[in-house]
Amino acid sequence: MSDLNDRLIQGKQQLAEKRAAQGVGTGREQASRDRLPPGQHLASGWPVLDLGIKPDIPTSLWQLRVTGACEPRTFTWADFMALPQAKFTTDFHCVTSWSIYDAQLEGVLWSDFIKTVSPKPEATHVMFSSYDGYTTNVSLEDLGMPNVAIIHAFGGAPLTKEHGGPVRTWVPHLYAWKSAKWVRSIEFMTRDKRGFWEVRGYHNRGDPWKEERYS
Repeated sequence: MSDLNDRLIQGKQQLAEKRAAQGVGTGREQASRDRLPPGQHLASGWPVLDLGIKPDIPTSLWQLRVTGACEPRTFTWADFMALPQAKFTTDFHCVTSWSIYDAQLEGVLWSDFIKTVSPKPEATHVMFSSYDGYTTNVSLEDLGMPNVAIIHAFGGAPLTKEHGGPVRTWVPHLYAWKSAKWVRSIEFMTRDKRGFWEVRGYHNRGDPWKEERYS
């Protein structure tokens, strides 16, 4: 990662610490259930945000490893595409304040994926890890919400490298940093553990309607 991206990450971490100290974006604001969460604006197009690395992973080499408190398994592209496929439409919200409406997606719904790996009863959370070194934690309760998926297509076309292709996670009821790009592994955990942005001052859950931006 370049010095510039290191400085950008450090700046975002400092902003998170400052706003958390001020009580801004910590979930203490008034919750709203309008389509556009508080503090958000409707974006033109789909903005691109990442850690400065955009891995180029051909589907012939892509794999998804599932480990931890479950039945371990490694999916190849053929294995993944053989799972039940779904098409669905959702909105999507980024902690940096942009939102997009009516994203048209295709992939494997979490409710179908989880049946293939048989998590143990004591599993409570997962850690998603990406090909660029990124991680983020999500509870199994949140993953059980509607339209949570592992996707490979957006707008009727394969997911581009810039947006996390060939495969990324999609957790539309939480801020976008919880939807890991370039996903390469899923660890089922028996206790929660914070990921990349969560240890740098971002909220551990990230509900847009409660403005859970910072810890």
